[in-house]
Amino acid sequence: MLTAGTKAPEFELPDQNGNLVRSSELGPYVIYFYPKDSTSGCTKQAQAYSANLEKFHAAGYRVIGVSKDSVASHKRFEEKYELTITLLSDPELSAIRAFDVWQEKKNYGKVSMGVVRSSYVVDGEGTIIIANPNTKAAADCDKVLGQLGL
Repeated sequence: MLTAGTKAPEFELPDQNGNLVRSSELGPYVIYFYPKDSTSGCTKQAQAYSANLEKFHAAGYRVIGVSKDSVASHKRFEEKYELTITLLSDPELSAIRAFDVWQEKKNYGKVSMGVVRSSYVVDGEGTIIIANPNTKAAADCDKVLGQLGL
């Protein structure tokens, strides 16, 4: 996992509308990595970020969720739950691996590789200022808001 004080990896990924999003063009942003669209925890997390998007925008931050789901899956997720955040598709795991959130996971005794739910706040210079590895879906957005004093 990456830590505060390190440079955030650069990425270029399509959003839920198929538009390329480049980290170099974002300015300050909150990025969170989640396992799968439309699952209970991932939906709660995306809804919380969407509900608080204006607070993040007022403080100058974009909010971006990233999973390995397809652009089409992200579009369905956005529409079904009326999400207002940017969702990036990373099926090749380029940003997921660069942020070191593709790791071995254990679920009911079964070991597999997957996305470890994590969130990061990146400043306008591209430096990670807050790192929340292995965060909880329901509490992540409130935690980040608190860390930013919002």
